[in-house]
Amino acid sequence: MSFTAVFQKVSQGYIGFVEELPGANTQGSTLKEARENLKEAIRLILEANRLLSEQEIAGKDVLREKIEISL
Repeated sequence: MSFTAVFQKVSQGYIGFVEELPGANTQGSTLKEARENLKEAIRLILEANRLLSEQEIAGKDVLREKIEISL
């Protein structure tokens, strides 16, 4: 997976977010720290979304498959 990370320099360091993933945002004292924090935020959001989805479809007859797109 690849996403577009956007970082902005602010007085406290850097803030960052992912264009394609609402809620994936973070901050860090350095650009390196902000990048690492953003990777963790992405992992946590994707994990939480998967758990919510699994709860929603629990006990239902569903078809689950991989899907890929090119932009």
